[in-house]
Amino acid sequence: MKKILAVILALIMAIGTISFVSCKKEEKGEFVVDVFFYDYTDTYISTVRSSMEEQLKKLTGVKYYFYDGKNDQTEQTKQVDTALNRGTDLIIVNIVTTGSEDAAQNIVDAAQEKDVPVMFFNREIADSVVKSYDQCCFVGTDADEAGYMQGEMIANYLLLEGNLNKYDLNDDKKINYIMLRGELGNAEAFGRTLYSVTKANELLKNSGYTLVPSAANQKDTTQPDDGISQFYLYGNWSRATAKGLMDTALSQYSLTDGSIELIIANNDDQALGAVESLQDLGYNSTDKAKFIPVFGVDATSDAKTAISAGQMVGTIKQDNVAMAKGILFFMNNVKNGKDLMADSGDYNVDKDVDKVRIPYAIYLGEEK
Repeated sequence: MKKILAVILALIMAIGTISFVSCKKEEKGEFVVDVFFYDYTDTYISTVRSSMEEQLKKLTGVKYYFYDGKNDQTEQTKQVDTALNRGTDLIIVNIVTTGSEDAAQNIVDAAQEKDVPVMFFNREIADSVVKSYDQCCFVGTDADEAGYMQGEMIANYLLLEGNLNKYDLNDDKKINYIMLRGELGNAEAFGRTLYSVTKANELLKNSGYTLVPSAANQKDTTQPDDGISQFYLYGNWSRATAKGLMDTALSQYSLTDGSIELIIANNDDQALGAVESLQDLGYNSTDKAKFIPVFGVDATSDAKTAISAGQMVGTIKQDNVAMAKGILFFMNNVKNGKDLMADSGDYNVDKDVDKVRIPYAIYLGEEK
């Protein structure tokens, strides 16, 4: 009897071991990806998140987790550490802090220690961080391209017949602009602030007109003294903040004497905040004679609606679907056991660092 019991016990233990191994194998067969967003409330980022989720749901064998960093780097770093300690096959990070290399480098170091590939997206990190780990890349845009395109859009609009005279309200050959700037230390915000104006002025050169910062802007002496990028209102990507800043500016400066003749925003939310403020004074609404040109970046659905309604002139399309598609392309490389940057020939990748650039496009109410 003892021998029979021993045999039965051995069989039970063997079955149990087989079941455990089988379970572990099933778990390992499921590809786990953790995606960290800097802030769910960001309008553009929310569109990327929605597009990513829509595409992820169509994939089999993929388990994904989304995290809201709530614009708090400490919170996001804890979330990353938790995912790495739990076990993951890939982390995809929309970094909170863009002005310092430390946060991104700490995440890379933690991922490298676990031998987990890491992909950053949208909010650019330093080349040195990407190069520090052979399983790291960045998927985003050319930080300066949106600025150049916005400048081209502004110049082309002003060069339309009659517009320079129409918007030069005090006939001084200068178009006084307000700049609504995004996050300090952010590469996209800097490029959009600087190059939107320099490109516009380059294209306006033969017209005899030039864009100049309105006195309604604040001067930030910590920014490069290039005559442009240090003049702005710090809207920090926020529609509500931008409206508050515009409300204050419009309480101090007139819309009829040339003090404020044009508004440039680093993103659509800030542009829409400016539109709301203008509308409070009867501008950019039903009376077409009372209009201040407003330009944004992102081509969000609200901005497209405002453009169609004649409340904004235009925006620069930052393609959320293409961004999500690019991120998932490189994710699938990892899922399929390939190198992170495999088969990337159809993408625009920087020559010396694994940074993928998703192109922008001008949007004026129809695709360009």
